[in-house]
Amino acid sequence: MRNVAMLLAFLLVFAVGGVLLQIFLSRRESKWPGLVLPLLTFLYALLMACSAVAYNGGFPWGAVLASLVLGNIPTAVLLAIYCSCREKRKRRDDVEKMNIQDL
Repeated sequence: MRNVAMLLAFLLVFAVGGVLLQIFLSRRESKWPGLVLPLLTFLYALLMACSAVAYNGGFPWGAVLASLVLGNIPTAVLLAIYCSCREKRKRRDDVEKMNIQDL
């Protein structure tokens, strides 16, 4: 029971750390650092789909589809964070540009 609690605590810290890292990278001036984590999770989902094919020997549509859909949930969450942060940055830059033009 204690090992399960420690594992869940570790996973929670890992997930929160990943979200905070994504927010930090998405707020950077360049747009590319914020796309690193979604790209890594997408590549991991592809790796899971390839391993499902290699494990069964044939082409199991259900296992491949399930691994792609479930594996890309973190990708979708990270992309949502990225889009949200970039939209806020764009809005702030537009307001700053309007203030400069008003002068």
